[in-house]
Amino acid sequence: MTKIQAVIFDMDDTLFPERQFAFSGFLAVAEAFQSQLGDVLTATSKMCAMFDTPDRRRVFNSILEHCGQSEDQDTIEKMVATYRGHVPKINLFEDANRALDRLKGKFKLGVITDGPLTMQQGKVEALGLRDMVDEVILTAELGEGLGKPHPKAFELMAERLGVGHEACVYVADNASKDFVGPNGLGWTTVQIVRAGGIYAEVKTAKDGAAGQVIGSLDEFMKDVEG
Repeated sequence: MTKIQAVIFDMDDTLFPERQFAFSGFLAVAEAFQSQLGDVLTATSKMCAMFDTPDRRRVFNSILEHCGQSEDQDTIEKMVATYRGHVPKINLFEDANRALDRLKGKFKLGVITDGPLTMQQGKVEALGLRDMVDEVILTAELGEGLGKPHPKAFELMAERLGVGHEACVYVADNASKDFVGPNGLGWTTVQIVRAGGIYAEVKTAKDGAAGQVIGSLDEFMKDVEG
């Protein structure tokens, strides 16, 4: 890597484990809906067990069914809102904490992340990212259809940081959408493949392969620091 001036990160499963947010959210739902779901720890455990199964996409339907409750759409929508809006108990990966600490002051730093706005705002706040990087872009704030793989967020990031596209690096985990936009703009792209990562085995999008694949941000640091 040469002439790098800005390092931009994805958030979920790049800087912190996404399943940590999910498990935190399941606990919040179990507490808020204890009258329907019963014992909080038991309900939380059952939802966590569904996370690595096809039931993950309909976990609240499944837990209601398991508890003998009707799959009432209003209740499910309220559970989703509780999940997305809860104050998460999450922490950076250790290598992410090291990387952000060592990169700060040497490069412009940013975060670009997809996802429902309230949920992603809560994650950014819980992790304290606005104090660690120069710019955070939540694609949900940009408008319909402007999330990844659309290049809009990457164009804005380079503009706000005041650097050229060729001087930017994007580090992310999901090859089905994360790298199409920055690749098209001439960014350097790096895919981090973490053990247990939700998107570690997704199909790579057309024109969406990262230029480099790493297993930890410590590997990335060796490259950028020389």
